[in-house]
Amino acid sequence: MSTMTLFQLSSLEKVYLDYTLPEAEFLQMSVMKNEKFSYQIAYNGDNNYMRRNMDITVNSPLAEFITIRKVGNVPSEYPVRVESDEYYERYEPGLFPDVLYPMEESTMEVVRCAWHSLWITVTLDGSVKAGTYPIEVVLSDKEGSFSKTMTVEVIDALLPEQEMVFTQWFHADCLANYYQVPVFSEEHWELIDKFMKTAADNGINMMLTPIYTPPLDTQVGHERTTVQLVDVTKDGETYSFGFDKLRRWIAICKKNGIRYYEMAHMFTQWGLEFTPKIMATENGEYKRIFGWDVASDDPRYMNFLSQLLPALDKVLREEGIHKNTFFHISDEPHGEHLERYLMLKEQVKQYLPGYEFIDALSDFDYYKKGVVDHPIPSTNRIEPFIENNVPDMWAYYCCSQAINVSNRFMAMPSYRNRVIGLQFYKFDVFGFLHWGYNFYNSALSLKQINPFMITDAINTYQSGDAFSVYPGPEGPIESLRILVFYDALQDLRALKLLESFIGKEKVVELIEKEAGMEIRFDQYPHDKTFLLRLREIVNNEIKKHI
Repeated sequence: MSTMTLFQLSSLEKVYLDYTLPEAEFLQMSVMKNEKFSYQIAYNGDNNYMRRNMDITVNSPLAEFITIRKVGNVPSEYPVRVESDEYYERYEPGLFPDVLYPMEESTMEVVRCAWHSLWITVTLDGSVKAGTYPIEVVLSDKEGSFSKTMTVEVIDALLPEQEMVFTQWFHADCLANYYQVPVFSEEHWELIDKFMKTAADNGINMMLTPIYTPPLDTQVGHERTTVQLVDVTKDGETYSFGFDKLRRWIAICKKNGIRYYEMAHMFTQWGLEFTPKIMATENGEYKRIFGWDVASDDPRYMNFLSQLLPALDKVLREEGIHKNTFFHISDEPHGEHLERYLMLKEQVKQYLPGYEFIDALSDFDYYKKGVVDHPIPSTNRIEPFIENNVPDMWAYYCCSQAINVSNRFMAMPSYRNRVIGLQFYKFDVFGFLHWGYNFYNSALSLKQINPFMITDAINTYQSGDAFSVYPGPEGPIESLRILVFYDALQDLRALKLLESFIGKEKVVELIEKEAGMEIRFDQYPHDKTFLLRLREIVNNEIKKHI
């Protein structure tokens, strides 16, 4: 007689094939009426389970809000940098639980002597009445049935709307490449719509907009697939522009609830030495007119921008989004680039009166000398910005933020992904940037990759850095990392709700009392249960005031 083991876990666990069960199961939780929450059921069959299929049944008054997916494992050859810390779950290459495969049918396959898990997501829309609800998940076949039950308390309160601006860069070229569809064909627009919806469903409310192909993650002298929303016609030194594609992009953003826009960077990454790749029609020929062969301060490019930017401003105003649109000069300039950055910014900002400029940069001199109004420092170099009370402060992380701070690498425990919500709250972070929503290239875009097989941009960026969704047959497939990060955004909203009752000072005091320490970007409890306990405390405090 074969047997099977089920064990109910929170969303902060990662169930590896050789997983060791914790001492206690995760059996109950509380949520707000409009909250999306997840948990897991780990399962393992004994030696008699020879790849058997089992039916899945959900018994719950909340059944219509429930989606069940299987957590799939993906390979990582490069999970951790040499420069790391002691708070990773794994340090060696291997298979990592990450992709959330849709269940095409209400059946699942069980294999023997290896742990897997089901990911249960409940998306409440505010319509469910307050109260306590059971969720029973039953796995059965002709030899028997096994079940687990979660008890959920729905609190009579709504999470407030997300205030923080959150962008995770959308790479439209990677969609065209992976799905092998022509750029801005109907098939491509449909994919853009689907991937944008999933982004918005997970808290992304600002969209990187490729008015020309963004000059990001590209080897010098090489090109990424052209994704240029603005049609350009060149007649001598005079330019005319077509904005139909841009207007369609904006319409899709609006449809999916995107509120903020960031225009592609005006100069190349890591030093702003050159111009972006820009295509134009000249004398009937469609060709590249700017790129690696044109210096960033070339008068021809400044002439181009002097014509493009006022025309773009007019469109943004007509679309009613100019107040929510931001511009970039260059990504991640360093101290030695300060003078060039200031010179180029002064030249272009005259064509964009009233717009704000933001850039990922961590050298405090850029802010101290007034070069940039809204710097975006990395989370491991943010302290000078906090100490100097920079208003409307942003933050970002990427592959370099690997020691002590929060990140979403596959090898990190999920609490380390989610804890950033507390840091956003305590330090009044206005906006957050991450570069990799769907980057399906190798580093510097020299090759296109299959992200189900290569998760580290070919041994360059730790697995989990380059993308948060996978390209499924019908559209995006979420990772557990993107949902755990969304939990961080919901924690932020819950803390904001509690603040409306008791004030910020007392909320921070409550957080740090439970943490047993001062919360900083590089300091927080390394404890899988801390965030779960804290949310229950916060929820109970909210209950007292509603």
